[in-house]
This record gives sequence, C-alpha cells and structure tokens, in this order.
Amino acid sequence: MKLSCFWAAPEVNPINRKARSVPFLNVFNVYGRVFFFSWWGFMVAFWAWYAFPPLLTHTIKSNLQLSSAEVANSNIVSLCATLFVRFVAGPACDRFGPRYVFAGLLLVGSIPLGLAPLVHDAQGLYISRFFIGILGGSFVPCQVWSTGFFDKNVVGTANALTGGWGNAGGGLTYFVMPAVFDSLAARGYSDGVAWRLTFIVPLIITMATGVAMLLLCPDTPTGKWSERHLHANQNSASDDDNAATLQADHIREVPDKITDKASSTGGNSIHEIEKEQVPSQPNGDTNWDREAAVSREETLGAEGEVVQKPTWGMVARVLVSPQTLFHVLTYMCSFGGELAVNAVLGSYYAKNFPSLGQTDSANWAAMFGFLNLVTRPLGGAVSDVLYRAAGRSVWAKKIWVVACGCLTGALLILIGRLDPHRLPAMVGLVALMAVFLEAGNGANFALVPHVHPHANGVVSGTTGAGGNLGGVVFAIVFRFMDAGTDYAKAFWVIGIITIGLNLSLCWVAPVPSGQVGGR
Repeated sequence: MKLSCFWAAPEVNPINRKARSVPFLNVFNVYGRVFFFSWWGFMVAFWAWYAFPPLLTHTIKSNLQLSSAEVANSNIVSLCATLFVRFVAGPACDRFGPRYVFAGLLLVGSIPLGLAPLVHDAQGLYISRFFIGILGGSFVPCQVWSTGFFDKNVVGTANALTGGWGNAGGGLTYFVMPAVFDSLAARGYSDGVAWRLTFIVPLIITMATGVAMLLLCPDTPTGKWSERHLHANQNSASDDDNAATLQADHIREVPDKITDKASSTGGNSIHEIEKEQVPSQPNGDTNWDREAAVSREETLGAEGEVVQKPTWGMVARVLVSPQTLFHVLTYMCSFGGELAVNAVLGSYYAKNFPSLGQTDSANWAAMFGFLNLVTRPLGGAVSDVLYRAAGRSVWAKKIWVVACGCLTGALLILIGRLDPHRLPAMVGLVALMAVFLEAGNGANFALVPHVHPHANGVVSGTTGAGGNLGGVVFAIVFRFMDAGTDYAKAFWVIGIITIGLNLSLCWVAPVPSGQVGGR
C-alpha cells in the first residue's frame, strides 16, 4: 500500500464504482468527502447523544436533586429510543438511501437536544434523554453509507474508521462538556445556568453537520439512490460479451463517459464533479477514471450485492438468519458493553478515587472513548488483513470477531474481581479492555457487508439495534448492583455474559450457503 492512497483519487471497481482505497485526507474527492461526513456526522451525533453523562454525576445530579438510582434510570432510558431508531433506520436506508436517513436523524435529533436546558426534574431528564437517543441511531446510516462507497478489500477498514472515529464522540463529550461548563462557571454563571448553556455547543454543530451533508454529498458512487442498480446491470450484461477482457489484478484506464449519471443533488455527475487531472489521451479526452479490472467471480456476484428495496418477506428471512443473529449477539456485547461502561466510567473513577473530582474523573473516563480513534479502526484493519491473508476467506473475519469478544470478557472479569484502587492499575486495565472491546466493534462491521449484501441496511440496522439492546441490558445490570453503585460486580457479570454470547454461535458459517455475492 502506498502512502499516496491516503490522499490520491482511489482506484474504483468498474462493476459497482466502489473505491479500493480510503482517501481520508482528501475531502475534495467524493469518496474522501463521504468518508469524512460518515465519521464526522456520527462523532457529532455521539457527542450530543452523550452530552448529559459528563455533567450528570455531580452538577446536574445536585441541581435537579436526583438520586443515584434516578441517574442510572436515565442511562437506561437514553438507550431505549436508539434501540428502536436503529432497527427502523436499517430498512429506511435500503428504501430511501443512507444520506437522507443520516441527515434526517441529525436534524430531528437536534430538536430534543435544543430543548434539554428546559429539564428541571427527574421526569424531564428521562423524557429529554429518551428523545436525544434518536441521535444514536445515526450509526446505522454511517455504516451503510460507508459500505456503499468502499469495496470489499477495504470496507472493513473504512467502516471501522468511520465507526471508530465516530465513537470517539464518547470521549469528546467527556472532554468538551466539562471544559465548556467550567468556562461558563468561571464567568460568573451559576451551576444551574452554566450546564444548560453548555448544550448550545453540540446543538449548533449537529444542525450544521446535517445541513452540510445534504448539500455537499451524493447518495451513491453512481448517482441517485433510485438508480443504484443500473450500473451493475450494465456491467454484468457487458461482461457476458467481453469476459475475456477481464483480467484479475490488472489496472486499466477506461473513459468515464460509459457510466455518466446525475448525482442525487440534481447537479452534475460524480465524474463531472471530480474532474480527475490526468495527461491528455490520444483522442483528446482528459476525463478518465482509474479502474481496477475484476475477476469473473466478482462480476457475477455484483448483481447479488446491489441493495434491494426491502419487503416484509425479505426482512423476515434476514432477521431469522443465524448469520444475522451472530452479529446481533456479538455486537450486543461489544458496542452494548461500550455504551454501558461509557455511561458509568466517570462515576466509577469518582467512587474509587474521590480526590479526582468531577472534571478529572471525566477526563480519565474520556480516554475510554478517545481510544476509538485507534482501536476500532485497528479491529477493521486487522480483519481486512486476515481476510486477504486467508485467500479471501470470511471465516478469518469471523474468528477475529470471536477472539476480540472472548478477550474482552476475560478483561472485564479481571477488572471486576480486582476493583483497582490504584489509579495506574485502573487506567491500564480499562485501556487494555477497551482495545479488544472497541476492536470487536470494528471487526463486527468488517464482516457485516459480506452477510446478505442485498439487504445491507437491514443487517446493519438490526446489528446496530443489537448493540443498543446490549447497552440497555448492561445498564440494567449496573442499575441493580447495590442500587447502581457496585460497578466492580457489574463489570465481572458483564464479562461472563460477553464470553458466553460470543461462543454461542461461533460455529455458524459466516455467509449463508448458496448466497450470490458477499464473498
């Protein structure tokens, strides 16, 4: 892999127009721009979704006169709406396209976020956090959108980067919200006024991101979402007549006029927007794409990977598939565990190390979320490496998912049994646990695009909802361990559950037998 692939216009698969590298340093390229808005949009949404917890342990709890049980209840409530939204967002992405669903969730979720300062009691807190949970559903279109722009050789890395950098919003909120609060308090505002004003910052950024996403990005690499199937059909028909011209691992230059389509914004096509600068060809045409020739197998499987309009029968078949259930259970453990731990980690630090105070406890807790910048992408990147090293075997990706889950469970048990009261030990164990927990998230969504690719939104939404279901279940575990204060016991209980669920369906083939595409 060349360093230039981080900013150069990527090679594209001529069958589906998906990129074969991730130009994450180039927002002027359409693939780089969609990649940016995928992770940035989810990061902003995650920050806004978790805007309450950094200030909840001390400031908001005191201002609203809340009990520890009421704080724990609010953590559970905040995940309930997200569970429903993620489940619905999957089919919605398949029907309307992930860009519109993504932007819609950001803009609709901004409404309860803007009303959060009106909270004055526990019931108001429950209602506010429930509806702000809409923003958590943005993870699904984030992953579906990314899957639609990046090919199978890098989709694990792309999804892990967008998800991981987005999840870093869980660390960002623990850093930014207390910092903004402290700044306002230093200017003479009372605690009750300062925490309410703090919510203005994520509100403005969330709204601006949703609008920019609609104005600056396309639905698919080939244009409108409603025309997504046309390009694959064209190329499959062409391949029947020209199969001999397709040579694996060979790069060729092909005029992009063959596939020129209008973008979903109603303006020029992606090819017209990009205008790649290459030397003039003999015929005088300078508007060319770098296309990688593909194998006959990839060409034949292309039509099976085009997302279909969801029907009740198709959705039902996907939902009862053991492959889908495997992802639901494993993501329930990895992302569900992350959500539950992220909600209580600041309180856990404050309990075991009272001298830290609210701001320092939040800063140490922020490390857990910020590690997503590296750990979740690492999980996806390792998955892609194993996939290629094993001769494009999806079993390699599945084994990596299970390995991450079992190691996470073992470390959760260790933290719970030790219950460290020395700060270096606590920080080290939490960081090590976070590596495998968050890498498991990336590994999971590196495998998801291979499973039922014609219903990628349904699988992604159901898996994402499974993550939130895990968050609810594990938040309940925290809630009922000594009235929400015995964090250590909750850790080892969750660890046992994590190992058990990861092993329960590890024997199921990662891709349904007879499936066309996805391998």
